Amino acid sequence: MWMIYGAAGYTGALIAREAVKRGERPILAGRSAEKLEPLARELGLETRVFDVGAPDLSGVELVLHCAGPFLHTSKSMVDACLAAGVHYVDITGEIAVFEPVLKRNDEAVQRGVTLLPGAGFDVVPTDCLAAMLKERLPDATELWLAWHAGKDHASRGTTKTIIEGLGTGGAIRKDGRIQGVPMLYDVREIPFSVGKRMSMTIPWGDVSTAYHTTGIPNIRVYKSMPPKLIAKLRRFAWLLPIAQFKPIKKFLLRRADRIQGPGEKLREEGRTHLWGRVTNAKGDEVTLTMTVREGYQFTVLSTLAAVHRILSSPRKPGAFTPAKLFGADFVKGIEGTELTS
Repeated sequence: MWMIYGAAGYTGALIAREAVKRGERPILAGRSAEKLEPLARELGLETRVFDVGAPDLSGVELVLHCAGPFLHTSKSMVDACLAAGVHYVDITGEIAVFEPVLKRNDEAVQRGVTLLPGAGFDVVPTDCLAAMLKERLPDATELWLAWHAGKDHASRGTTKTIIEGLGTGGAIRKDGRIQGVPMLYDVREIPFSVGKRMSMTIPWGDVSTAYHTTGIPNIRVYKSMPPKLIAKLRRFAWLLPIAQFKPIKKFLLRRADRIQGPGEKLREEGRTHLWGRVTNAKGDEVTLTMTVREGYQFTVLSTLAAVHRILSSPRKPGAFTPAKLFGADFVKGIEGTELTS
């Protein structure tokens, strides 16, 4: 038996509906009975209502944690899963969540539990791409990853996570250590399979996870951005720290509550294009490109694949990145994935 915590959220509900289509019957859990009950009635599933600080995990073998921002919710759920001997999977993309979860490897081994943060679009495709690149250039010393989505439409939870990080700058990994950098640390054209796109460094989860997967000490992650938006960010970046003031942050978070995620048409038709490059000390270079489903649709498919793999395989205790747990080819088994070079 497994559980989706945060099932009433945009992504959690998508995963629950797809799970039921596949004959699965997860427990739907969250903080609000009022929000859970309509989905539970629609799908005919059991519910449990509890705060993340006091979980009810009796009879549960695995928790798929979908309640963000994970910076505020992950630790409590990981604590509960370790205490109860329950596997933990989440869909975070936050560096500040990956690092503490991955540091709990020894605890997970002692408890016989698998901890898998980042089982969605953040960071399965990029993590697997990083592992493929490492296989092709084993002595790589630098890794660059990038992604481009034709249309971006964030859910309420994702938007809140972005708001939490406004004004905190960017991040790269240099000589094995995560290092804070300005938001527009590096801007350049990236040659995606669909053409070159202006892109900027972002504090994506792979700054954490790709190091644990590959051991490559220097890592940057880029996201494509319209040139006009990059110009505006350059002009107004000095204002972003204001978003960390409590009254302003509260206002922005309230506004985020009005947001709905992308519609079915965009989820079904959308595609995300990825690019990766590794280099070594001799100047050798390997690049790869990949296309996957729209981010939320990919997350539905990849999380269910991860849950199925963990529950149907012999226990493998520890704290893992996706490619470390399942191998670089895991992404190839997700419907719609195509290696384009």
